[in-house]
Amino acid sequence: MDMNQYLDMFIEESKEHLQAINANLLLLESDPGNIGHVKEIFRSAHTLKGMSATMGFEDMASLTHEAENVLDLIRNQKLTITSDIMDAIFQSVDLIEGMVIDITEGGDGSADVSSIVKKLRAIVAGDFSAEQEVAAATMVVEAPQEESTPAEDHELDDYAMMVLKQSQELGNNVLWIKVTLNENCLLKAARSYMVFDQLESMGEVIKTKPAVEDIENERFEQSFEIAYVTEQSIEKVRTTILNISEIQDVTIETIQLKSEAPPAPVVQQTPAPAEKGAAEAPQAPVKKAAAGGKTIRVDIERLDILMNLFSELVIDRGRLEQLAREIGKNELQETVEHMSRISGDLQNIILTMRMVPVEQVFNRFPRMIRDLQKDLNKKVNLEIIGAETELDRTVIDEIGDPLNHLLRNSLDHGIESPADRKKAGKPEEGKIELRAFHSGNHVFIEVKDDGAGINKDKVLKKALERGIVNPATADSMSDKQIHELLFAAGFSTAEVVSDISGRGVGLDVVKSKIESLGGSVGVDSVRGQGTTFLIQLPLTLSIISAMLVQVKDEKYAVPLSSIIETAVFKKDQIMMAHRQKVIDFRGRVVPLVSLQDIFQVPDNGATMEDEVAVVIVRKGEKMAGLVVDSFIGQQEIVLKSLGKYLVNVFAISGATILGDGQVALIIDCNSLIK
Repeated sequence: MDMNQYLDMFIEESKEHLQAINANLLLLESDPGNIGHVKEIFRSAHTLKGMSATMGFEDMASLTHEAENVLDLIRNQKLTITSDIMDAIFQSVDLIEGMVIDITEGGDGSADVSSIVKKLRAIVAGDFSAEQEVAAATMVVEAPQEESTPAEDHELDDYAMMVLKQSQELGNNVLWIKVTLNENCLLKAARSYMVFDQLESMGEVIKTKPAVEDIENERFEQSFEIAYVTEQSIEKVRTTILNISEIQDVTIETIQLKSEAPPAPVVQQTPAPAEKGAAEAPQAPVKKAAAGGKTIRVDIERLDILMNLFSELVIDRGRLEQLAREIGKNELQETVEHMSRISGDLQNIILTMRMVPVEQVFNRFPRMIRDLQKDLNKKVNLEIIGAETELDRTVIDEIGDPLNHLLRNSLDHGIESPADRKKAGKPEEGKIELRAFHSGNHVFIEVKDDGAGINKDKVLKKALERGIVNPATADSMSDKQIHELLFAAGFSTAEVVSDISGRGVGLDVVKSKIESLGGSVGVDSVRGQGTTFLIQLPLTLSIISAMLVQVKDEKYAVPLSSIIETAVFKKDQIMMAHRQKVIDFRGRVVPLVSLQDIFQVPDNGATMEDEVAVVIVRKGEKMAGLVVDSFIGQQEIVLKSLGKYLVNVFAISGATILGDGQVALIIDCNSLIK
């Protein structure tokens, strides 16, 4: 069977299981007595092992198997969790993640697992600690061998036997099912598929006879057999299969498995009384994904194609609306209005399909914080709020690195050492809050810490040394302006380049990435109390609302997300300051930017009015007034790139096709505000 067709599914599901393992390992580390977390980790590891073995990734399967042996001892309370054991399991997960990344990039997922395998086997043998790690690495402990059992009558291989045995230990029913179809059944493959579909919703199919490929191609008579694991009763399994049409008979028997030969050595570590109590206490219910959820995986490229096709419809919709207004026939206008409503609903559905919870990005950070605080000898609690907030998949794929940078920055530069926090009258454990929330057509992500705050004197001194700030204006700078210097190109306050936060790269990289996504980032800080970074992102990058403006004979689109207000000023209201035209807008001095001058738009000889149309736009706390000839109106536009031949065009983020077929350039307001 060609496994390549299943590779994408394997990669996606592997990532999900690894994420679940990481999350539950962190919970287990904070609550070692909760066996429920161990069971969840064991289930994910067990599934991951089966998947990797099926796909032929032997290194991953063998490493996961060794980790399972350790988890099995913990699950059966034969091994007490220690920090060293947790570190060894985390190292295993890191290595498996590296293999998945290698497979994603086209590799074969092979890696040298011998060292960590020896470490895990040493734990199973009861001869492992941080001090004995070197000695443990040289030990070779043979993996427990499977015994012959009556189940061999069903021609089960070693792997299937191992899976069945472990499933039985988890308290599941281990069954051998024979399904016989009606003699006149026409679509045997379809009926067998329905049987497998029902069974997989209640448990796990371990082996089939004949092979799955033969069943799919109808290379069998009237019956097929299945080795099956489930939590459900035999009667429920039988009833479920018989409810499928064209099933003549179902026979089910329990597979008898002998108990294992000598159990693995028990590590002689007596649990503390509190831990014993925790182990005996009823376990909290573990949240499980709903079985048989009505979801389907769709390749993001297909959604991109669907979005592009719909974008063409949006353009045609605008053209039809314009023609209907010009022709003026009621029937045509009513039809076009109805089509506009339908296409609007369709647009919302397509955009919703592309929306993904930021949880996908946020979930990777608790593990990172756990490792970093150990490296830095700091105590930190990461609190995640609003992980269910949804963003466009394109944006989700891009924000991981900026958030990673900001969190590392908060932990390295923001949160003080436990001793310093104690001196300052703070709890020894610092707090970092990662929060996401919706507001209008934007999503805001906040990274907030209760650390030392920004040392503005140090920042200003560094900025002066590097020539980023003019000494003449340094004294008049506000705290906010000094804090914003952190985003200046190449700025870094680190005395020594480390691998923790900046790695010698300043926060300007974060700012550039966020702005390339049509967003903005700002910072606020109170010395001694903490620092907050606030990121603003658009909900989607595909279809945006914009204000269309006229500049001579050309049309431009200004994204509504950047606009504060549109206004008309008389020419005598325009003033000069530092050789720059400015206006007084609600008590603030706002510089004017002429789009005709910026884009060198040819003069069409039209007479100049006494009034000037201005679009007030903002970037963070800064504002500017874009001078245009007239406002056309608000419209939803499709964002199109300028292609590979027109890259880095100043102040232009893309183009759109209007209803009349004209092309309007989309203005990047961030580039025009200084």
